[in-house]
Amino acid sequence: MHDLLIIGGGPGGYVAAERAGKAGLSVALFEKNKLGGVCLNEGCIPSKALLNSAKLLRHASDSDAFGVKSENVSYEAGVELIEQGATILGKEGDLFMVEADGVTYRSRNLIIATGSESVILPLPGVEEALSETVLTNREILDLKEVPESLVVIGGGVIGLEMACYYQAVGSKVTVIEMLDHIAGNVDPEIGSRLRQVYEKLGMAFHLSARVTKVDKNTVSFEKDGEEQTVEGELILMSCGRRPVSSGFGLETLSLDMNRSAIKVNDKMETSCAGCYAIGDVIGGYMLAHAASREGEVAVNQILGIDDRMSNRAMPAVIYTDPEVAHVGMTKAELDEASIPYLEVELPMGWSGRYQAETERGTGLCRLLLHEEKKTLLGCHLLTPYASEMVLAFGIMIEQEMTLDEMKRTIFPHPTVCEIVREALFQLE
Repeated sequence: MHDLLIIGGGPGGYVAAERAGKAGLSVALFEKNKLGGVCLNEGCIPSKALLNSAKLLRHASDSDAFGVKSENVSYEAGVELIEQGATILGKEGDLFMVEADGVTYRSRNLIIATGSESVILPLPGVEEALSETVLTNREILDLKEVPESLVVIGGGVIGLEMACYYQAVGSKVTVIEMLDHIAGNVDPEIGSRLRQVYEKLGMAFHLSARVTKVDKNTVSFEKDGEEQTVEGELILMSCGRRPVSSGFGLETLSLDMNRSAIKVNDKMETSCAGCYAIGDVIGGYMLAHAASREGEVAVNQILGIDDRMSNRAMPAVIYTDPEVAHVGMTKAELDEASIPYLEVELPMGWSGRYQAETERGTGLCRLLLHEEKKTLLGCHLLTPYASEMVLAFGIMIEQEMTLDEMKRTIFPHPTVCEIVREALFQLE
């Protein structure tokens, strides 16, 4: 018998396994595909390799302005990796029973970390074109040649990152988004600035557009009451992701659900004692770093350590060029919550390093502070290095640092992040 069974070896599952194994628990980790999940194998990491190539290409293209021509995996003791699909058989007394490849495993603790899958819109013509002209984030990473044209259905994180890469390497890219803005829950003004950057580079956007059908290489959509079409050599279906909560016996536990997502509390506990759920399967923040932290919280509960999951300073990044990053609340969220706030926004040109390294000066830094407490409520960035900067501001939010305390923080010079220090001193 094991101390802990974990179904799913993505960023949540493998971090939970590592932490539990290091703490001395005997752990069985079930993963039917590849260890590392979508993030490592089909999402975060391979897409960033492509985007870095695009960034290097852009730097080379702008270089005249700067006078330049131009599989081994190890585990903590106590973790048994079972490379098979797992099926929950139910609960026998205090023990969860999980079957894999004809073997039944038992434990008092179970972590469900089955992740998410791409949403495929049930549109006429889509099923016939899947894996041929219509691709998901999985297939588009396997392309051997750059398509002459690409239509991206969905202007969220994955869609924009792939649009950014393929536009940079020569594809004619069109993005179709049903909302009136791109970039999901990013501040709409910053999303608009990002769209303008790419429109200047030749990318086309159709917002407030509802896709109605796909016919091989042609996408039909309704916009402003009119039926329109756009053609692409390939079509990327990037309409979000949904929790994987079926097909492995979850129904045997009768958990409380929110549609396809498993309901949990801030200890990652489900409605069934001893059963925890982490990562994309619980919905909400479908981010690798969120899943990893949730895994740590779940394991701490099993170890008897009081720990809670906090999302108040959850960083999010879109790895376009320039990058978009934000942490904390947006203006719309503050207005909805009737929280009084101060706003300061500076162009990234105030940063000497930004000026030295960037030819297309379109970035910005926006800070939102509580009007009375003078604590940081939100930070929103459109700039290279945004992904590396946002952590510091998440800490400021989590620690509720005051304006005076943040001003006393020493930022290294020259760095792009010192733009925040400049912004703070605009609030005097």
